[in-house]
Amino acid sequence: MKAFMDENFLLQTQTAQELYHQHAAPMPIIDYHCHLSPQQIDEDKPFRSITEIWLGGDHYKWRAMRSNGVPERFCTGKDTSDWEKFEKWAETVPYTFRNPLYHWTHLELRTAFGIDTVLNPDTAHDVYEACNARIQNDPTFTPRGLMRKYNVETVCTTDDPVDSLEHHRRIRESGFEIKVLPTWRPDKAMAVENADTYAAYISRLSEVSGVGIATFADLVEALQRRHDFFAENGCRLSDHGIEEFYAEDYTQQDIDRIFTKVMAGQQLTQQEVLQFKSCMLVVFGEMDHATDWTQQFHYGAIRDNNTRMFRQLGPDTGFDSIGQFNTAKAMSRYLDRLAQNDRLTRTILYNLNPADNEMVATMLGNFQDGTCPGKIQWGSGWWFLDQKDGMTKQMNALSLLGLLSRFVGMLTDSRSFLSYPRHEYFRRTLCNLLGNDVENGEIPASEMTRLGQMVEDICYYNAKNYFKF
Repeated sequence: MKAFMDENFLLQTQTAQELYHQHAAPMPIIDYHCHLSPQQIDEDKPFRSITEIWLGGDHYKWRAMRSNGVPERFCTGKDTSDWEKFEKWAETVPYTFRNPLYHWTHLELRTAFGIDTVLNPDTAHDVYEACNARIQNDPTFTPRGLMRKYNVETVCTTDDPVDSLEHHRRIRESGFEIKVLPTWRPDKAMAVENADTYAAYISRLSEVSGVGIATFADLVEALQRRHDFFAENGCRLSDHGIEEFYAEDYTQQDIDRIFTKVMAGQQLTQQEVLQFKSCMLVVFGEMDHATDWTQQFHYGAIRDNNTRMFRQLGPDTGFDSIGQFNTAKAMSRYLDRLAQNDRLTRTILYNLNPADNEMVATMLGNFQDGTCPGKIQWGSGWWFLDQKDGMTKQMNALSLLGLLSRFVGMLTDSRSFLSYPRHEYFRRTLCNLLGNDVENGEIPASEMTRLGQMVEDICYYNAKNYFKF
């Protein structure tokens, strides 16, 4: 029987162990998509407690706690102490066997705090006190200190076009050696479903861009100015959180009319919404191509399913799920619209429904054009799929239908400074897959040098070269 999470955790063969320890583990981390707070990195203040780091904003843990019968006030409540919330999480942990939360929890305890104790109700108080003592007594236990500890080289946050990027500027001016770059996330600029909310956003966009927005052409000009501003502040990527791909037919007259209508406070039809979003995706894609950015698309989530809890807590609180959308044709039409005019920039596609795995893996090949290796990428298992099984299925499909060797690898997609062990989890899973192939005679042992380079490429070099950091 193997020990729990020893140095060869998830590594089933000698070859896998060699690939991980000699090639994957030493590689720096490029976290090219996350939701870390630039303000926290800028201010670099010590954390209050392990509860603040672990349970503040972590909807993965909140979902597990709710499923375990924990009342909401111990998840997101304001009237419970840090210890009470931690205690309820510790009570939940033994019920997360076979859930990735169990592994992530103990990887974070070990790598950040040096604690090998298994967390459960019996050990909760000792673990809580040990973590807090480390937080309070170790001056390096801050956002920047943790990024250094985990050998992070570059981080790309997620930022709205109206953001001032003041914290990114101050981070640069402070001389912090780790790159912290903004990512352009313009979802609100095309969210025309609610006319009142949209008009308020356009007013804010007008203010920060210095463009009076009365027409659709004005909107594009304002967005272009902000796009330029992001580029001046080091941005290299855009990101779009879309329910599905949009590729409806439209004319410029249609879009001008739709924009005038929504700005007049009138509710759009579903067809008008789809036409406007279709147009905006093309506009954004052309901007990214002109600036030589990479565009990312996270699609397939049904968000805020629980209306009562959405009204109580707002978005991103653990009430989202995998959606079922027949989006293959729309995805193809969208990419083709840009490619026809030679305006398709480097692109990463992330699907939330694993039923789309083979579809996405084959879609990539339609739009590779030889201008750079792996120009159209399939992103690593995202959200509900960023666990061992989801990552394995993604890499297996990519291996069979594309080039795993050109894959840009893992990202955290997290709001927590303790989520970097997800890169370790991914790297161990990758090395185990490849190690098993060697042991099974499916990859020649004589190619170990090349295989080691492949591991280093997927863990680090592919991303560094692809994003031109």
